[in-house]
Amino acid sequence: MESTPKDISPKSNGLSLAVSNSLSLSTSPNAIFQSSYQSPTSGFGGLRLARASTGAFPKQLKPFATEDIKILLLENINQTGRDNLTNQGYQVDFHKSSLPEDELIAKIRDVHVIGIRSKTKLTARVLREAKNLIVIGCFCIGTNQVDLQYAAQHGIAVFNSPFSNSRSVAELIIGEIISLARQLGDRSNELHKGTWNKVSNGCWEIRGKTLGIIGYGHIGSQLSVLAEAMGMSVIYYDAINLMALGSARQVPTLAALLNDADFVTCHVPELPETKNMIGSRQLDQMKKGSYLINASRGSVVDIPSLIDAMRSGKIAGAALDVYPSEPGGNGDYFTNDLNPWAEDLRSLKNIILTPHIGGSTEEAQSAIGVEVSEALVRYVNEGTTLGAVNMPEVNLRSLTMDEPNHMRVIFIHHNIPGVLRKVNEVLGNHNVDKQMTDSRGDVRFRHLAFEAHAEFD
Repeated sequence: MESTPKDISPKSNGLSLAVSNSLSLSTSPNAIFQSSYQSPTSGFGGLRLARASTGAFPKQLKPFATEDIKILLLENINQTGRDNLTNQGYQVDFHKSSLPEDELIAKIRDVHVIGIRSKTKLTARVLREAKNLIVIGCFCIGTNQVDLQYAAQHGIAVFNSPFSNSRSVAELIIGEIISLARQLGDRSNELHKGTWNKVSNGCWEIRGKTLGIIGYGHIGSQLSVLAEAMGMSVIYYDAINLMALGSARQVPTLAALLNDADFVTCHVPELPETKNMIGSRQLDQMKKGSYLINASRGSVVDIPSLIDAMRSGKIAGAALDVYPSEPGGNGDYFTNDLNPWAEDLRSLKNIILTPHIGGSTEEAQSAIGVEVSEALVRYVNEGTTLGAVNMPEVNLRSLTMDEPNHMRVIFIHHNIPGVLRKVNEVLGNHNVDKQMTDSRGDVRFRHLAFEAHAEFD
């Protein structure tokens, strides 16, 4: 990436070209990508692509200087991801935690790729200093920690892992449903203090109870199957109509779900329409003695309203894994200095508080490490944007050693009239094997990839 870009036309009419420096894989891929029905795609989320083996004999592909690529990995990215990137020959700078913004700005100025999880905030102020940055890898589901609009407008692709930790989150929710129904948290805390308190009042089996799932995407649909296997009835609410798995049933409104469910669990992204999605009015609509679980985003539940509902006895128990403000690292930080209601929340009975660990299993983090690192490698090495959350999905075949005079150009620009005509004028005198173009109008840019025969000095 550090070699000097070369213009393929001496008469460019003033058009400035962004030319990739031989964007082709340094090692042969053994997979293609195809649309795959993994689970119903939530109206609060998006469809992603799944990996499938080709079985084809790999060809030797054209090499490029991978050692020129500088990568910054923060927040203890799993070893599988680090190994994938290191094995490509990239320069990898690894850190176990997030960095303060000023230190992050100093670090990011020199890198081409950054890998983060949920704590690092890539704001416009940070990205403005990242002059060499071409791609961001979010080693998690969410991307709300990245200014996607700014990244797209400046040609920075963003990738995430939309379903690798779905099973881990779904299993956590099942455990919390049982724990809340049996008040296991309180009984455990009492016995740790030496108090024997054997009671059955207010303790229930979950068999025959109704689970209400808000957001029937990758996590919600897996949870639906697990809950039915435990003997629960499942209803769900989503912004779009989705096919139910098993005997689950979609309800037309959020109010209908809240009125009927014994347990309500949230699985939606952080969007303007999901902010305080569960507030005092929605809590009033829930059954008396019902339970609330949130392992999605901290802005979804209005926690002061939840505290009031639990103190009044309207809500019998709750489990929270996410919060509006979360610490940047481990330590004694969950206090009123972080969130003004933290101590009131901690004082409640039958409430499970966990530090955003829904996807924190060895299996999930390993799978996320593989998925996101492979997406980064494909983008850096050959410009493939399959799975990008802020760019059109464009994919061209890999260049091989049988094509010594071939090159690939990736040109990202604002989606304004006249640019394509100027690009075609530049390419008009060359033999273009393949040309793909697409756009995402909301971010006003197009991503074009070319394979062209060209001779260079």
